[in-house]
Amino acid sequence: MESTTLEVPFLLANQSEGCVAPHAAVENTLFGVFYILLFFLALNGNALALWIFSHQRGAASPANVFMLHLAVADLCYVIILPLRAAYHLTGGHWPFGEVPCRAAGFLFYVNMYASLYFLACVAGDRYLAVVHAVRSLKVRRARSAHVASLLLWALVTVSMAPLLLSPQTAEVDGVTVCRQLYREKASSRALVSLAVAFAPPFLFTLTCYLLIIGSLRRGSRLDPALKTKALRTIGLVALIYVVCFLPYHLSRAAFILFYERFASGCASRRALSLANRLTSALTCLNGALDPLVYLFGAEKFRGTVRRMFCRGEAGVSAATSGELKGTHESSLSAKSEF
Repeated sequence: MESTTLEVPFLLANQSEGCVAPHAAVENTLFGVFYILLFFLALNGNALALWIFSHQRGAASPANVFMLHLAVADLCYVIILPLRAAYHLTGGHWPFGEVPCRAAGFLFYVNMYASLYFLACVAGDRYLAVVHAVRSLKVRRARSAHVASLLLWALVTVSMAPLLLSPQTAEVDGVTVCRQLYREKASSRALVSLAVAFAPPFLFTLTCYLLIIGSLRRGSRLDPALKTKALRTIGLVALIYVVCFLPYHLSRAAFILFYERFASGCASRRALSLANRLTSALTCLNGALDPLVYLFGAEKFRGTVRRMFCRGEAGVSAATSGELKGTHESSLSAKSEF
């Protein structure tokens, strides 16, 4: 997973080429407002999830362990969304200095690829719980899930570490820019890294969920209501991939292939740049959508949230002591917690 940059502000990126986007100020304002709203949604949803998962009593399921780490990944990136909003609201100027610029790019990619791999782990755990319910009981342990999660954290962090080691700010036309938000890296090596980083978790998740759907259709001991919940969860994860991750990687591939070689003229370059900005923003949306995965995918999380909203603050302690209390999943409960 090679370190890359995020997006190209139209105004600055095209000034040197004589291509100034006619609606750059409006676009930057819309992006800034979007990141502010996303900050509050993702912060509240993932902070609640982290609190619930970390206060579980008894043995947690492997899926809940992966979801806990997914919430941590989202929160790590949520904290720098205000900086990204400020960047857009100031017209593409980076006033925060070198270290925050490096952190912005580093956390963006750590969050995105950690999320991809943790969602893949959830898919793998669900596949074992449904298709190989009995044989997988010895494998599906919370401790094993924590070990796998730590290894994934190490892999993603080391892969993105170069972003923290090289200078990332520069002066362009008298304005300080953050290279992580200024210009894409258009190289064949970046394209290979893009495919290696995205394709494995995407294909693995897709395969697991197709096998689960096939198993449910062939017949399962799950009752119809639980089957419906399972299919809804699968659909939600597929939606996150299709909306948040797939467009960005397709857009980046197009940018790398065509921006320097084939995109002649302002219109085509602005189109590639706008696609990159939009899809980059969409990747951040996964921080707000992941709590929905917890809601559909974790019975204890769903029960706690239901009690909190139905009973108010008086029901929080009851939810914590009751709904979060449990032991190892049985074969049937493992299937039901999607």
